[in-house]
Amino acid sequence: MKLETLCIHGAKDNRNTTGAVTVPIYQTATYAHPAVGESTGYDYSRVGNPTREALERLMTKLENGNDTFAFATGMAAISALMELFVPDDHIIASDNLYGGSVRLFENISRKNGLVIDYVNTCDINLLKEKINTKTKAVFVETPTNPMMRVTDIAAVRECIADDVLLIVDNTFLTPYFQRPISLGANIVVHSGTKYLGGHNDTLAGFLVVDRADIAERLHFIRKTTGACLSPFDSFLVIRGIKTLPLRMEKSQASSFVVADWLLHHSKVKAVFYPGLPNHSDFAVSKKQASGFGSILSFEVDNEQTAKQILERVKTIMYAESLGGVESLMTYPVLQTHSDISEETRNALGIHDRLLRLSVGIESTDDIIADLEQSFS
Repeated sequence: MKLETLCIHGAKDNRNTTGAVTVPIYQTATYAHPAVGESTGYDYSRVGNPTREALERLMTKLENGNDTFAFATGMAAISALMELFVPDDHIIASDNLYGGSVRLFENISRKNGLVIDYVNTCDINLLKEKINTKTKAVFVETPTNPMMRVTDIAAVRECIADDVLLIVDNTFLTPYFQRPISLGANIVVHSGTKYLGGHNDTLAGFLVVDRADIAERLHFIRKTTGACLSPFDSFLVIRGIKTLPLRMEKSQASSFVVADWLLHHSKVKAVFYPGLPNHSDFAVSKKQASGFGSILSFEVDNEQTAKQILERVKTIMYAESLGGVESLMTYPVLQTHSDISEETRNALGIHDRLLRLSVGIESTDDIIADLEQSFS
């Protein structure tokens, strides 16, 4: 099946005999056994649930993976992922990550004995300098949040040993625009809260893996730590994925228009969007992805202008998160990256003049009109 068709039909419930078109919500915590020593294949919903498994099969197909694990949130997924490692393991991570990932690495992973190094993974030579005999994984976010830098996934795979895991956060582009496993990734991370759910009405996270041995370890970790996705939330994400191609195409088309409008505004000093030909990573984006997504960040002339825009937008909402049908504007310095040190933020360009915009599927004319009145 083509990806567009998979999004609609890839989550069929093989156990359902009613003819229901949508996957049923198996809202149960436990399952009765036919007899001693026998099972229906389900024992307890933390371990397995038919609704969640339908979603996991769908994600596996969309990402060309071996298996998928659905979690209660994106951060629950990354937390479980880090349980693959033991004290003294060395992890290299992109230096411009979502602030929640950095908060986890710095306050939980380091406490557990992991060694974390941050590097600009767009520069393969810098990455090579960080690799040592204890390196167990490279964690890449591409495009990065919020500076929209793009890492060459295949180039990273080529420069690391076969036994070093390549982990890629694919939240911004989704499997509709980018398939990291096909480029050499071993594990793909998603915040399903964003584009996959698509409606800002549920939380979810995913780990898609390329090998059965990794899947076996993650199955044990999730069963033990317990942060699995609920049946109802699994149903909501299945529903959201059915319109993923339409939403991604519409919001991306609007993003080009919005980016161009911002580029020509006197109060905008820079626009960060990989779809712009003058973006430093435009060529890499063209090579490894079929689209550029609909997240862009922009720098205005001063802090006062930034706060004025946030307080005046009406159609666009000043809110954390991204990837829903509604356009959302975020102030990274106070929201997504508030736990990052000021020194690090400034070095990355995340200052009080930077705004991040998740372009939704509203009329592009209305989005532009709202930006225009908020600047005035």
